[in-house]
Amino acid sequence: MEIKDKVVMITGGGTGIGKATALKLADAGAKVVINYSRSEKEAVETRDEIEKRGGTALVVKADVAVEAEVEEMVLQTVKSFGTVDALVNNASITAQIPMDDLQSVTDEVWDSLFNVNVKGMFHCIKAVVPYMKKQGSGAIVNIGSVAGITGLGSSVPYAVTKGAIHTMTKSLAISLAPQIRVNSIAPGAVHTRWWANHEEKMQELAGNIPLKRISTADEMAEAILFQLTQESITGQIFTIDNGQTL
Repeated sequence: MEIKDKVVMITGGGTGIGKATALKLADAGAKVVINYSRSEKEAVETRDEIEKRGGTALVVKADVAVEAEVEEMVLQTVKSFGTVDALVNNASITAQIPMDDLQSVTDEVWDSLFNVNVKGMFHCIKAVVPYMKKQGSGAIVNIGSVAGITGLGSSVPYAVTKGAIHTMTKSLAISLAPQIRVNSIAPGAVHTRWWANHEEKMQELAGNIPLKRISTADEMAEAILFQLTQESITGQIFTIDNGQTL
């Protein structure tokens, strides 16, 4: 896919990996839709930065866990730009619960993480697929995690939801082929606001990683751009972790 002039929707597009991706795709000539649920200020700032650089961006609020809001977001996108060529499923939440503390893993925790991390991504895919099928092409990138590969993460439910995202990626790559490609990236530690006030822990982690560094959000954005534009890739989970999972 040639990214120039394509319409790309990015969930959670105002911060972290989402913001870096929005900026990179806009710089490459894409028309970017920046979704947010709570980070309105950051989403607007991202849009303003894109427009300052001469790019095109639209900010749309929607909670991806609510299917009706997702459908409305896609309708706003189509009304503004005519279609949706690509989707970056980046919106995600976590719960900081020690892996051995099963008593704290309540139904509420399970439901909240699954509703956003898994069902939310599916809602977005379900809503954009008709437009992609109509035009005969499309590309989707789901943001997973090394937690979905190793089973280790901020909590058991988080790791499980990320593993589900990887499986969903493969299932949809089969069911939506040949018109629509579906891939995923599984980041290791990435220097984002989730690490705020935990810099010492981050550096300690980096020391145990073969490449002895923490990835940047911009590096994840480069991988997303590659998956969107490389026509020969579908159903793949790219692990980008500086050797963390070796």
